[in-house]
Amino acid sequence: MSKKRTAVITGSTSGIGLGIARALAENGYNIVVNSFSDTSEDRAITADLASKHGSTAEYIQADMSDAGQCRALIANAMEKFGSVDVLVNNAGIQHVAKIEEFPAEKWDAIIAINLSSAFHTSAAAIPLMKEAGWGRIINIASAHGLTASPFKSAYIAAKHGVVGLSKTIALEFAEARVNATCNAICPGYVLTPLMEAQIADQMKVHNMGRDDVIEKVMLLRQPTRQFATVDQIGGTAVFLCSDAAAQITGTSISVDGGWTAL
Repeated sequence: MSKKRTAVITGSTSGIGLGIARALAENGYNIVVNSFSDTSEDRAITADLASKHGSTAEYIQADMSDAGQCRALIANAMEKFGSVDVLVNNAGIQHVAKIEEFPAEKWDAIIAINLSSAFHTSAAAIPLMKEAGWGRIINIASAHGLTASPFKSAYIAAKHGVVGLSKTIALEFAEARVNATCNAICPGYVLTPLMEAQIADQMKVHNMGRDDVIEKVMLLRQPTRQFATVDQIGGTAVFLCSDAAAQITGTSISVDGGWTAL
């Protein structure tokens, strides 16, 4: 890159989002770190990214459940860096319940954060990418964007929507004849701090050791019986931003240990 490109990653102070931010920083991108919380820890994570990888990193607070704040995130990033070259829509939440018992407010929140936020940030970023003649939008979907499980109706509806949105953005970029792509990454179970906490809970519930819980409970639907890592998701994002991936657009890349091959 002759000029440093700028990547905005939503929900990037932990887990997959932070892993992608680190991978892109390592590859020379300016980074916009985002969360809704705006804590000293959020800002320390941002400073650490900059100091370890020699990139410029800025923290921008925005609540991804609010359409106006989603769009303002892109405007603020543009103001700070002069471009928004890569947008990674990663922010997400989860709730598990039967449909007839699913709280309406949880449904609304999951759709807003997991799906609508990707629409609003993309709508703000697409004109900037078209004008620049280059761009990458990467939407973090899920294996549950391609298949389903019981008790996760809102999450699955949102992630299926993210996959469809990615296809539409890709076609509209193609119509504009610009070097810009949009794809969805569909992880299976990824080893994150949140997942570590779930492993500990499942060990207590099932009275099993860590290895048994991972293989027989947590990864029952993931044929490799191995978690994906945040570094692997980050590496996939870096590849999608590369020139080698310029003709990969409108597709879903599964990083799920064979889950959706079943």
